[in-house]
Formats: sequence, C-alpha cells, structure tokens
Amino acid sequence: MRFLVDECTGTSVANWLNKENHEVYSVFEQWRGASDESILEKCHLENYILITSDKDFGEMVFRNQKVHSGIILVRCIPNNFVKRIEVLSKLLKNYSDKLENNFVVVTNHTVRIVERI
Repeated sequence: MRFLVDECTGTSVANWLNKENHEVYSVFEQWRGASDESILEKCHLENYILITSDKDFGEMVFRNQKVHSGIILVRCIPNNFVKRIEVLSKLLKNYSDKLENNFVVVTNHTVRIVERI
C-alpha cells in the first residue's frame, strides 16, 4: 500500500511501514513544514493514504468537503511511536481492505471507519 506519514506521526512509523514493504512518503524526512492543504492534495493526486494524528484533517474532509484517497487518524494512549505502531499493525492486519478512500479513526481499542459515498 502507499502511505504518506504526516510529520506529527513520526519517522519511526514511516520506517516500520517501509520494513513492512509498503511504499512510504515521510513528511518529516521529505517535506518538513508542508501545510495540511498541500499534504491532503498530494495524497489525493498521488493516491497515498494519509496517516496522521492531526484532527484538523477531519475538519478539512467533513466540514470543508476536501477530497482524499484515505485518511487514518491515530488516537492512542500513550501517544508514542511504540503504541502508534501497535495500533497500526492491528489495523493493517484486520482492515487493510477498508483503508482506501475512507476516513478511519483508530485507537487503542476501537476502529471507526467512515466510508466515502
């Protein structure tokens, strides 16, 4: 799968996804300081699923009707790279077929998928 890992999500997540044989674009390593608008546009134009912990993307998609190719909002406690990788690993194992074009919120114990119509 193709993932764009937001700056706030961290390089550890990007490195882990690379090791899992996914195609990864890391904002922290390749486009530091990019605006949320630019990130969302790149994801849509280049067919990346965005992985972020920035709730602003939800507002962009639901309130402002911005298009996307899939967004994973990671909301875990503790909010560190070990827990992010743990919840993402479970998500990819169990829901990989539901990630493209949908808005997914993943926490320590739940997955909520809002399908794009």
